[in-house]
Amino acid sequence: MRHYNLLLTGGVLLLSGCQLTPYDHSTTENETDFNQVLIAETPSLPDSVTVEHSQVEVKDLWQRLQDGMQWESPNEDYIAPYRNRLLEDPRHLELVFNRAEPFLYHIVEELDSRGLPLELALLPAIESAFDPQAISHASASGLWQFTPPIARYFGLKMNWWYDGRNDVRASTKAAADFLEYLYDRTGQNWHYAIAAYNSGEGRVLSAVKHNERLGKPVDIWALQLPKETRNYVPNLLALADVIKHADQYELTLPTLKNEAVLDVVDIGSQIEIELAAEMAGLDINELKALNPGFRQWATAPKGPHKILLPSDKVENFVVALAQTPVENRVSWQRYKINRGDSLSVIAHRFGTTPQVLKQMNQMKDNRLIAGKELIVPAGADNSSQANAARQQPALHYRVKSGDSLWKIANNHGITIDELRQWNKLDSHAVIKKGQLLTVWPDAVSDKKSMTYSVRRGDSLSVIAKKFNVKITELMSWNQLTSSAIRPGQTLEIKIANQSVGS
Repeated sequence: MRHYNLLLTGGVLLLSGCQLTPYDHSTTENETDFNQVLIAETPSLPDSVTVEHSQVEVKDLWQRLQDGMQWESPNEDYIAPYRNRLLEDPRHLELVFNRAEPFLYHIVEELDSRGLPLELALLPAIESAFDPQAISHASASGLWQFTPPIARYFGLKMNWWYDGRNDVRASTKAAADFLEYLYDRTGQNWHYAIAAYNSGEGRVLSAVKHNERLGKPVDIWALQLPKETRNYVPNLLALADVIKHADQYELTLPTLKNEAVLDVVDIGSQIEIELAAEMAGLDINELKALNPGFRQWATAPKGPHKILLPSDKVENFVVALAQTPVENRVSWQRYKINRGDSLSVIAHRFGTTPQVLKQMNQMKDNRLIAGKELIVPAGADNSSQANAARQQPALHYRVKSGDSLWKIANNHGITIDELRQWNKLDSHAVIKKGQLLTVWPDAVSDKKSMTYSVRRGDSLSVIAKKFNVKITELMSWNQLTSSAIRPGQTLEIKIANQSVGS
């Protein structure tokens, strides 16, 4: 693996192949084995950039994955039907392999460095079809489908700006920690640990004890577990078997080199996503696809400040970044304070925090004076700026008994995400009777509604990307309680009038 360290020596920015020095993790997400690029802040343009790569053994990643599989041959009677279904749907396998391509090397690295079975690298295929933005009806999210309580327990940050469950490198580290924990908790039995990943170690261990009391077998196939869990383990084993014996099953695996295709750049400060994309020479949607943990128009003010980039884009990016002072990485504008404004309302309107506004405006307290001006972010792409310019005032809705975010959003013709955004509510926030919520009545006026017929191979994630909307929006618009959809199903999609997906 390549390791990068940026040093400023005699006005020359040197990018050399060497191990990173220890990094302060106090305000950033957990480390992983991704290539690290540490940015030395400098307002001056570097005279030159020297890039050296350490030599690593290059080997096919699939072969490395196959060599690292540690489990014994699966129970053929249980596995065969699942394997057959996989082989009968090559389009699904192709979709999963394509999604896995940017991230699989890192996942294999993380697991391999711990000596874990590399069959586990395929778990995201079962959990999320390798979609880092996947979300379940139980609010599990990301490649590894962490629920909020488990995510927090294993150190993943979740806030308005950032969700570590969708950050591939952070969630992979947390998933490896979780799997090691489950392996120990279930008596070092990987079949039990995998089942526990799906339904909890308590349920699995109770099923084992139940069979022991009755003198029944205690292998995974004999346990009384929920249907989903009974399918979960053989699904993973079948996929591992298909990949391990791809030649035998006449399955062509896509070419994947045993080397990283992505690097992590630690920029050390907040930056607008659009600006970062320009610096890297990427489309903004490409950058967002690699960094789905960032939920807003910019990285989080207090971090993590790490951006995942294609390896071949890093050199130009770090040079451009070195020429951009910290204060210019987020653009600002002036906002005239209205009667009734508060720092929290203005901050949310412009996609930032009260603390950032106070710092940028050198404020000692939260007091505002109508008619005065504040410096606010100018780069928000989440319609907050449009909200600030609205002539029609916001509505204040008082929560009633029996209300839910979905019900309130649906009644006002908006999305749950918009309602959460305007009211600074986390994904796990609970509303209470009597609580006041802000609703912009014309929020949906600049969108048009269309219908879309689900095609074979579609998923909510695929459709959301196609029309540049969010999965949660699709679920809200169509009153879906799960992410399951079927070919021929009609979905309502609300998109901006100026751009319609093809």
